Amino acid sequence: MDNLSPSGSGELSDVEMWSFFVNELADKELSMLGAAIQSEQRQRAIDSGDHDAIISQAFEVGFERSGLGVMPWVEGSLIICPGSLVSKSQGNHRCRFVSIDQEWVWQSRYLITEIKRPSPGSDKGFRAIALIPLIEGMAVDVVSGKLQAGNHRAERVVSYEIKEGQVREVGQRNVSIQGIHP
Repeated sequence: MDNLSPSGSGELSDVEMWSFFVNELADKELSMLGAAIQSEQRQRAIDSGDHDAIISQAFEVGFERSGLGVMPWVEGSLIICPGSLVSKSQGNHRCRFVSIDQEWVWQSRYLITEIKRPSPGSDKGFRAIALIPLIEGMAVDVVSGKLQAGNHRAERVVSYEIKEGQVREVGQRNVSIQGIHP
C-alpha cells in the first residue's frame, strides 16, 4: 500500500492535515481546543463589521407585514436573529423567537448584542434583533407562539443547523416554550 492521502494525491490537504492533528489529541485537549475555537469565532464576530449598521438594516428587513420576525439569516460571521411580540390586547398576542442550542437567544452564552424596539403603529409589543456568532453545527430553532385566553402555546417550530456557513433547515426538534418572553 502506498502513502497516498485520502484525497488520492501524495500530499495531505490542509483539511486532512488538521484532521490528522485533531485525531491525535486526547479528549481533554480536544475539549480545550473546541472551546478555544468557539471563543475565537465569537471574538471575530464581535470584531466584524459595524453592528449598529447591521442591526439598523435588520430592523428594516427582518419582520413580516404581520410584525413577526422572519427566519434568521447569515451576514458575514454573524447570524441575524429577529424576534417579536405583537399584541392587540393584554390577554392575546402572537410571538416568534429564536433558540440557540436549546437556550433562548437573549439567554444564550453566544449572544453578542440584542436591541429591542417598541412595535411600530398601534400594535403593542416589541421587535428585537440579536447577533450571534456563526459557529458550525449550532442548533437554531424558531418558535412561533400564541397567547390566547391566558394559555400560551407554541404553534410552530422550524429547526435549522449551521452547516458550511449557512442556516440550513433540518428536522423539527422539541423546544420548551418556558421563558419564551424576555
